[in-house]
Amino acid sequence: MNKIELLKEKETLLIPLIARAKESKKSSPIIFDEKAMLITSLVDYNFDTLKIPEKTNTMMCIRAKMLDNYVKRYLFNNKNCVVMHLGCGLDSRYERLKDKNVLWYDLDFKEVIGIREAFYETTENYHMIASSVTEKDWMKKVPKDYENYLVLAEGLFMYLTEKEIKNLLKYLKAHIGSFTLVFDAYSQMTAKHAKNHPSLKKTGAKIQWGADDAKSLEQWNLGIQFIEEKFFSEYKGLKTLDFFTRMMFKISSYFSVAKKAHRILIYKIN
Repeated sequence: MNKIELLKEKETLLIPLIARAKESKKSSPIIFDEKAMLITSLVDYNFDTLKIPEKTNTMMCIRAKMLDNYVKRYLFNNKNCVVMHLGCGLDSRYERLKDKNVLWYDLDFKEVIGIREAFYETTENYHMIASSVTEKDWMKKVPKDYENYLVLAEGLFMYLTEKEIKNLLKYLKAHIGSFTLVFDAYSQMTAKHAKNHPSLKKTGAKIQWGADDAKSLEQWNLGIQFIEEKFFSEYKGLKTLDFFTRMMFKISSYFSVAKKAHRILIYKIN
């Protein structure tokens, strides 16, 4: 078995991993992730210590599925494309989407990539980069001459400061030019109270950023154009969930504060 030794925000990557693994074992799963089931069966880690509420498991899976669907549509409509999945954790999105035409880069801390290398292989189209997302040198490994660039940051930006996010986008723009940015974000209220989540208490990870107004990023003077805001309550597969969960999402859809507590944001940076 492989021993997982991660600290604070690095350890939080296990939360969506176990969520996808558990969901994949259901008869009608939100998302099916064979690699997540394999990894959780082989690693030496007591996932019960994370104390993940069932609603968090569901949210993680809906988030992953909605992002999968978006990326799949993007790749269908945009050829000659590079995808950068920042803070990829142990996610298997490249394998789930099965698009061999895209050039894909998964990036995370050295310790995380060290674990990934036991389960994933580099190919002509798939690459792993071991680096903190806040460093600049890793960008040199991404080619500049592609027509379309898609940058994914799933479960990442809330752990960065606003200054770190601005610098990241500035450096990316300087290196590759125009790109589409997709990430999930907390509201400021959610970011403030997230420290009370049992899993974050266990890992000691710190939430540092949230945004109430999606268009506020346009004021960062980085050529950011707001495109779309996607809410989890709009997930088309809600009808397959249990009655309590469906009602929870339906009720939240009526209240802006609840809808915007955690959602997916899409931008174009020019």
